[in-house]
Amino acid sequence: MALRFLSQKVAQAIDEELMSTHGGFSIDQLMELAGLSVAQAVQKSYDVSTHPRVLVCVGPGNNGGDGLVAARHLTHFGYMPSLYYPKQSSNELYKRLMVQCANLNTPMVNDEQFDEQLAHSDVVLDAIFGFSFHGEVREPFKKVIAAFEKTSKPIVSVDIPSGWDVVSGPTEHVSFQPKVLVSLTAPKQCAALFKGERHFVGGRFVPPSLAAKYDFAVPDYPQGDQVVEV
Repeated sequence: MALRFLSQKVAQAIDEELMSTHGGFSIDQLMELAGLSVAQAVQKSYDVSTHPRVLVCVGPGNNGGDGLVAARHLTHFGYMPSLYYPKQSSNELYKRLMVQCANLNTPMVNDEQFDEQLAHSDVVLDAIFGFSFHGEVREPFKKVIAAFEKTSKPIVSVDIPSGWDVVSGPTEHVSFQPKVLVSLTAPKQCAALFKGERHFVGGRFVPPSLAAKYDFAVPDYPQGDQVVEV
C-alpha cells in the first residue's frame, strides 16, 4: 500500500472534522480507539511472556491520553504497565482515565523512581508529545527524552516520536529512533524518517469519504484488528 504522509495542518483538519457535528465522534471515543490501537501494536510486537513490563511515559495532552487508554488495555491483555505521568491534566476526561488505571492497580512512577523503573522495564511506551508539539522539549520531559536517547530498551512511539519535528523528523536535540511507530489515522510527514523495525497504522475509524477528501488511503485491517503493519 502506498502511504501518504500527512502534514500537521491536514492532520489537525482531519481531527477537527472527525469531532465535528458532521463527523460525529467525541474526543474520548477517538482516544479510546487510538489507545486500543497502540495496545494492540505493543501486543503484536512484544509477547507478554517475554516483555510483560511496560513503562508508559504519559504527556499532558491527547497523546498522553492515548497512553493512559493503552495502559488499561495492556493490563487486560496480561501485561504489567506502570505510569510515569509527571504533569497531570486537570481535565475531567484525563482524571477518569486515571481512575480507570487506579482501579486496575496500575503503579505510578515518580521522578526519583524513573531511572530504576526504566532499567527494570521490558518495553517503553512513548506517549508524551503528538503531532501538535513544536519548540524545544522542557522539563520534566527533557530528562525523559534524554533517557530515550540512551536506553537499549525497545521504545514504542504513539503517532510520532516525542520531540521530533512533525515535518522533518529528528532534530538537533531529539534524534532517538523508536523500534516501533504507531501512526494514528495516517502517518505524519516525519514518519518518512522512521528507521525502526515495525510501523503500524491505527485508524479503523476513518470514514472512506473523509479519507477521499484528504487524499489518503485507509488500509485493509485484518479481521478484528485495530492496527495494520505497513
